[in-house]
Amino acid sequence: MKRRNLIQMGAAATAGLTLAGVPLHLLAAGRKGGVINAVVQPEPPGLMLGITQNGPTQMISGNIYEGLLRYDEKITPLPSLATAWTVNKEGTLYTFKLKPGVTWHDGKPFTSADVVFSADVFLRKTHARLRANLAAVESIRAVDPLTVEFKLKYPFGPFIGIFEVGSMPMIPKHIYEGTDFATNPANATPIGTGPFKFKEWVKGSYIQLVANDKYHVKDVPLVDSVYFHVIPDAASRAAAFESGKVDLVPGGAVEYFDVQRLSKLPGVAVTTKGWEFFAPHSWLWLNNRKAPMDNIKFRQAVMFAIDREAMAKIAWQGFAKPATGPFNSNIKFYSTDVAKYPRNVETAKKLLAESGYKGETLRLLPLPYGETWSRQAEILKQNLAQAGIKVEMTATDVAGWNQRLNDWDYDLAFTYVYQYGDPALGVARNYTTANIAKGSPFNNVEGYSNPKIDELFDSGARETDPEKRKAIYLQAQKILLDEVPVAWLLELNFPTLYRTKLSNIVSSGIGLNDSLGNASVG
Repeated sequence: MKRRNLIQMGAAATAGLTLAGVPLHLLAAGRKGGVINAVVQPEPPGLMLGITQNGPTQMISGNIYEGLLRYDEKITPLPSLATAWTVNKEGTLYTFKLKPGVTWHDGKPFTSADVVFSADVFLRKTHARLRANLAAVESIRAVDPLTVEFKLKYPFGPFIGIFEVGSMPMIPKHIYEGTDFATNPANATPIGTGPFKFKEWVKGSYIQLVANDKYHVKDVPLVDSVYFHVIPDAASRAAAFESGKVDLVPGGAVEYFDVQRLSKLPGVAVTTKGWEFFAPHSWLWLNNRKAPMDNIKFRQAVMFAIDREAMAKIAWQGFAKPATGPFNSNIKFYSTDVAKYPRNVETAKKLLAESGYKGETLRLLPLPYGETWSRQAEILKQNLAQAGIKVEMTATDVAGWNQRLNDWDYDLAFTYVYQYGDPALGVARNYTTANIAKGSPFNNVEGYSNPKIDELFDSGARETDPEKRKAIYLQAQKILLDEVPVAWLLELNFPTLYRTKLSNIVSSGIGLNDSLGNASVG
């Protein structure tokens, strides 16, 4: 993005627009007050977003903490705690102007010192994904109380995309500096700058947030309080929504066949918006270290054998669409100018014969996330059997699934990952040689290694010209589609169920993981 464009965006913030582009006076015209009752699934292990980054934590703590920027559904950066930002022509110096008058929930002022502490001290220690993204950063400097500079060692094309609340939450320096971050008592009573403040956590029952009456955006938040209810099983969560106990159910909290039923109730709606930044992408891990998965023709045969349309329609009830390759269609530089793998059982059989597959039985590790994933596993098993590949299921719980993937102890396994808007942030990690390491189920678990792919992803990350990046990533996609390190399955469109008395529950490209500050009731 050009410097001029960035300055223009900052100017828009001062013209009275909200971060979603909705005039504040329209939001203020909505009914103030009221309570939102939402489901959180499962109960989060903690709410300190700088330390815990799993989904339930982000959904709640995105109301408490904030980042320097937000992103719309097209992953365009928008102001948040930073009102304007510029980058030099070399792409190595980013300067952010902070919003004046912002305070932490305990009343202390938010300044550039908090930004430096958050990014350069706290999160470099606690946030593995951000730490990797900050590898390109040489220094972070507070120029004055409301100005911060990030100086890069080399240009990093997607750098402006790492400032949302989940990727880089702002942490209060006055509370954490000089302490053991993991055991700081404030972790139990999180303090941010966001529109809602932590009030109470009754373990196994609910977490309550209340409105921050000193929030830095006028007339926000619009509701008094938000409850996140912990309800143990999917059927009970569906019943709680049907009975009116809860008003808001995030994607995955009830089974997909229940989503269709519940969405037809009076006064109920469903949306798949708010996942554009994450772009959840599912695939089948193929353990490239072992025969027959070490053979490209076998992997291509798997791709031809899979009926993605049936998976999307039957298992996901239409809340997914077939993936065409390693890039989700919502992220930058996605291309369809690559090899295609429409279902073709005869082609799959031919490739299997050429691969030397001897009919050995392969272990499939499904995701233990409920009925939808079980149905998907049954479809896959049937698809592969029709092509001549024998599969047996290996049942496990979440901890077991993590451990098996951490140890590379599998033949085939389901997963889904977020892609964070840019291939340098959410795609490269799954295919580059440097990311082959035991201990994580979300890096290059399949063990694929190709020096040309390493070179292309490295070049794409360091390039700032969008056209040059596009050409580099097209080449990478073509190679990956030819070599099939994993079998891509679906782009997931997680549905959010809500009552129509709620408005503006999704106001950015990260959906419910952002705040409900602009949401209203009535």
